[in-house]
Amino acid sequence: MNRIDRLTGMILLLQGQRVITAEQIADHFEISVRTVYRDLSALGEAGVPIIAEAGIGYSLMRGYHMPPVMFTEDEAAALFMSGEVTEQVADDSLKHSLRAALLKIKSVLPQEKRDYLGRLKNAIGVWFRRSGNEDRGLSLMPIQDAVVRRRCMALRYDAAGRGKISVRVVEPLGLVFYSRQWHLIGWCRLRKDFRDFRLDRFAGWEVLAECYDGHASFSVKAFLQEKIDSDELSPATIRVSREALDRFRSEMPCTACEEKRREDGSMELEILTCSFPWLTSWLLSFGTEVEVLDPQELRDALREAAMAVAARYAEDFAGV
Repeated sequence: MNRIDRLTGMILLLQGQRVITAEQIADHFEISVRTVYRDLSALGEAGVPIIAEAGIGYSLMRGYHMPPVMFTEDEAAALFMSGEVTEQVADDSLKHSLRAALLKIKSVLPQEKRDYLGRLKNAIGVWFRRSGNEDRGLSLMPIQDAVVRRRCMALRYDAAGRGKISVRVVEPLGLVFYSRQWHLIGWCRLRKDFRDFRLDRFAGWEVLAECYDGHASFSVKAFLQEKIDSDELSPATIRVSREALDRFRSEMPCTACEEKRREDGSMELEILTCSFPWLTSWLLSFGTEVEVLDPQELRDALREAAMAVAARYAEDFAGV
């Protein structure tokens, strides 16, 4: 990044923060603190009203706004690609706002850059399948608004996906997307503990007028890491054929602990799992392209599952 772009970016960074330290600016641009001081001095000399508060940080004078910034070709392309990816995990409420924002961005671009994005749109596609909430009346925008405004939510929730609905009031603290599902993290007044709610298991929900207090020190990232660390994980060693290796790695729910190439070109991977039944059904989809080497419990489970599938279709081959 050249200095002009960095100085422009620094104004935008200050404009988007109430207050920010020199160290935070340095981390953002991956430069030294000394360089930050020089850049801030240069901006001040150029007439940008930067306020410095000792021991607190830097901010822009209230009311100052930078004129509209023209996007570079790379920046416009990056925003377009981000939008294409986000389309795959967003619900209709989020997609509508995203498309409106991208339309505004395109409207300020010169014709040659709009033509560039048009060609890019025709040449790029992002697809992946996820289990969606499209039929459940979910809307991410009101839920994320409840998180930000600290408003309670009333849920009718199917905790185990078995059709047994419980009614509870939740203090929403975070909204995250993992394992191809959106999850609401919040304090459950029924269970009196922090809980992870899958949005596809909402049988009904409502944002309440009541606001909640507390949980100032709660960290969504720390909560999820604690969940990961507390799971009882079991190791499994799987031999994967060269032909199936790319698919195996792309769908694998975790990073392999160990990998070893075999003489026939296949790969031996040691992975961790918290559910042998889930792992069994997933491995079955690979047919003979995978082989469980260890533990014996998983080998037995996979054999029984394969025999059950074969038995279901055995009558089709009777008398053949």
